[in-house]
Amino acid sequence: MLKTTAVDHARPTWFDSCMYHFDPHYFTSPAGKMHYIDKGKGSPVVFVHGNPGWSFEFRDVINGVAIKHHCVAPDHIGFGLSDKPADWGYLPEQHAENFAALIDHLDLRDITLVVNDWGGPIGLSYALAHPQRIQRLVLLNTWMWSVKNDGYYRMFSAFMGGPVGRFLIRNFNFFGRAVVPIVYGKRKKLTREVHQFMIAPLADKAKRKGAWVFPREIIASSAWLAGLWAQREKLAHIPTTIIWGMKDIAFREKELNTWVEALHPENVIRLDDVGHYPQDEAPEVLARELMK
Repeated sequence: MLKTTAVDHARPTWFDSCMYHFDPHYFTSPAGKMHYIDKGKGSPVVFVHGNPGWSFEFRDVINGVAIKHHCVAPDHIGFGLSDKPADWGYLPEQHAENFAALIDHLDLRDITLVVNDWGGPIGLSYALAHPQRIQRLVLLNTWMWSVKNDGYYRMFSAFMGGPVGRFLIRNFNFFGRAVVPIVYGKRKKLTREVHQFMIAPLADKAKRKGAWVFPREIIASSAWLAGLWAQREKLAHIPTTIIWGMKDIAFREKELNTWVEALHPENVIRLDDVGHYPQDEAPEVLARELMK
């Protein structure tokens, strides 16, 4: 496994360097080449995105904190500027393995780990396996436990991860086009230009497999999620900050309270006008916390 250079991967035709001006870096995983941002020097901050996002959603935060921190933000296989193989499984556990391989390759230590959405279980699986390498956790509207008995998630997973959702996502990029705007609290932050650039990596319908596997795995990966949650005590000693968009319809106050009860975080910041993406809707809040 090795780091490659920008010349190995030509940027796609939709790419706009004014929207995303970070130098490209690539890591060869067993599933393909993973793109990641690598900017700044100092103690490392690692940002882990969910579905159907990519490192682009952390752009403003990284620009704000890279003067003090070494910022790393990978794109999961199937997302962003990473490879999108048709014959790969795209299971969250496989994403977690790729993420762990990247962090080990970069030999990062004393990490501040920032996770959102599926980035929670993917990133926190590394923290559970290597708690000695994690200096701080920052949780942004995420989870890490089985929700198979929660009707709210069962219904969403059955629809969006089932045949209908798969058809809509594959043929119309439905998750990116329709679901993403709904979960924003600050709708004005999601301008047409930002929205189009956010979902542009999934413009080719043959490359959207990852976006429909994730919804299915909300329930299908219950055993893996339950296994992570069973180890949560390993995280209890790590200083934790939670920044939570209270207008999020995906991860609600109920999920926030589960985290608070389990980890007893040092700081909980509730953003009343923010939805699912605190990193994009209120980047100044996250940047301020990371600069402390």
